[in-house]
Amino acid sequence: MTNGKFLRRALMVPAVLALGACCSDQDVVAPAPPPPAPVAAAPAVAPMGDVYFDFNRSALTPASQSQMKTNAAWLAANPNSNAILEGHCDERGTDEYNMALGERRAGAAKDYLVRLGVASSRLQTISYGEERPLDTGHNEAAWSKNRRVHFVEK
Repeated sequence: MTNGKFLRRALMVPAVLALGACCSDQDVVAPAPPPPAPVAAAPAVAPMGDVYFDFNRSALTPASQSQMKTNAAWLAANPNSNAILEGHCDERGTDEYNMALGERRAGAAKDYLVRLGVASSRLQTISYGEERPLDTGHNEAAWSKNRRVHFVEK
């Protein structure tokens, strides 16, 4: 075979394939690209959660201290956020007593966060006493939900 014949045959194969693709009634479907590789997500820090208190007490329980550590971690991971610590009580006791108890609870929570390394300037406390119950029931199950410090991102 001469160089000319070889060249014509070599050029004819791609030309026939291209012509066949252009004249076909079927759509040519390209294979789907592979899915992107999964990106490792940064470990999520749980948002701030409420802490609960025993009846007539403002001392943090071990469970509350654990939640406070989670709250401190959230504040450390979100350095541009501040927090309002709202002290709440159940409906038992006078309004004045419950306002003071709510303030002591919010203060205890703030002091604990400061000991964990959160700047005091990032934390504000307020007492609502019994004014904003989480549960409006009139039994121990409801009251235990209302004896709390609620954390609000500011």
